[in-house]
Amino acid sequence: MPDTPELQLNPTICRRMLIAYLIESLPKPNNPALEEATGWPRRTVQDIIAKGLPGHGTLVEFVQEGVRNNDGYYVLHDWGSFDRDWVQRHLAEICATLGVALGEGA
Repeated sequence: MPDTPELQLNPTICRRMLIAYLIESLPKPNNPALEEATGWPRRTVQDIIAKGLPGHGTLVEFVQEGVRNNDGYYVLHDWGSFDRDWVQRHLAEICATLGVALGEGA
């Protein structure tokens, strides 16, 4: 029997924690950067930011750069109910739960 029990993580919550982590970690994270980092479709990323994160008190702002609506990037102002340090310590387990392999930039 292992010394530490295996974490049983909820994939829905893991997606939200990973997006919050990536918004804080990537330089000027926008939808294409988040899609590339996760391999998820645009709509999934958008839904997590617009609907999933606010439900946890997570505060994300889109900073407009340029004239087009999608010119800009996200900034994470508050992790809400997520513990930033816990997410960083368990990033490997979160990624394994989601089947995501983060590259060097994330």
